Amino acid sequence: MTPPRVVLGVSGGIAAYKACELLRRLTESGHDVTVVPTAAALEFVGAPTWAALSGKPVASEVWADVHQVPHVRLGQTADLVVVAPATADLMARAAHGLADDLLTSTLLTARCPVVLAPAMHTEMWEHPATAANVATLRSRGVLVVEPAEGRLTGVDTGKGRLPEPSEIFELCRDVLGRSAASGGTPIADLTGRHVVVSAGGTRERLDPVRFLGNRSSGRQGYALARAAVARGAEVTLVAANTDLPDPAGAKVVRVESTAELRDAVLSAAAGADAVVMAAAPADFRPVTTSETKIKKADDGSAPAITLEQNPDILHELSTHRTQPDAVIVGFAAETGDASGSVLDLARAKLARKGCDLLVVNDVSGGAVFGSDDNEAVVLGADGAVVEVPRGSKAALAHVIWDQVHARFR
Repeated sequence: MTPPRVVLGVSGGIAAYKACELLRRLTESGHDVTVVPTAAALEFVGAPTWAALSGKPVASEVWADVHQVPHVRLGQTADLVVVAPATADLMARAAHGLADDLLTSTLLTARCPVVLAPAMHTEMWEHPATAANVATLRSRGVLVVEPAEGRLTGVDTGKGRLPEPSEIFELCRDVLGRSAASGGTPIADLTGRHVVVSAGGTRERLDPVRFLGNRSSGRQGYALARAAVARGAEVTLVAANTDLPDPAGAKVVRVESTAELRDAVLSAAAGADAVVMAAAPADFRPVTTSETKIKKADDGSAPAITLEQNPDILHELSTHRTQPDAVIVGFAAETGDASGSVLDLARAKLARKGCDLLVVNDVSGGAVFGSDDNEAVVLGADGAVVEVPRGSKAALAHVIWDQVHARFR
């Protein structure tokens, strides 16, 4: 089987050194990678480094190996072109169709998915010229990833940081997988949509060191965020107590308690086209929280903790929609009992919550939690039933987005 052919473009920003890690991940996972650095990129990282990591000569000059027509061939034969970092200058030239070096020529001839991972100072990213260029590229089907926030060159911080190479790699794998499944046609069916995803498990403080919580790792929510980015959506991820790296291109809002989760989700949901509540909010919270550590009693007795019910975020989202056409998706981690089977309980929950879709996990024996795999049944308020066999959480994420997309008006 022929390995996927990837062109890794590198433009001239300080984040060029991070592309070495992306290249290593691509080559070690079996991709055939050709590195195409700009002249400015070679000022940051030299050609021997790219050649050593890729195992191939570096392609940087239009005039090298002219008989092979590299300025056309590279784009024509690639399964994916990814540029990381993509500077403001590179995106401006690409948006205007310039082909004044090998990388921009490759972008102009590529008929495969194209991913640009921008990196620049905040002022450059927010400039109207850059915003217009990004909008133009996205309108042509290019996946321009939102930059991360954090430390930039020197002492500056803000939006414009290159996402972590490990997350760009996961995004590339996702895009390649969907492209292969569709016969090579880039699919960005969520372009122009704003979606909100919640992930992780909330914690309700008992005292300074203890809390009530659950076993949710956040992996399924993060897979949903990554998949939505790969399909072109603007993604807000509300993450509760996770230790996972930020998905490339997603805006991440971190919370701890169910009350904080509610506030963050409701705020982000205003104007959103879809909300997927993959987080596991704690159903109950202590009525009072001790400001000091609760001590053991000398007589061996246990302290009494009075609980009250937390707000039902999914029900509130479903019954008080700020966007009438928004698609609301809930998750149900169920175990069957004397009152009914897992699906019986899930159907009752779907009706009670009022959401459009409910993703049902059978968690008997602790299944699903912390695993890279998942299996589920997706129930629709319209009576639809989609059984998803055991597979990766990324695969389940795409099934869920397929169902969401089908319900957009």
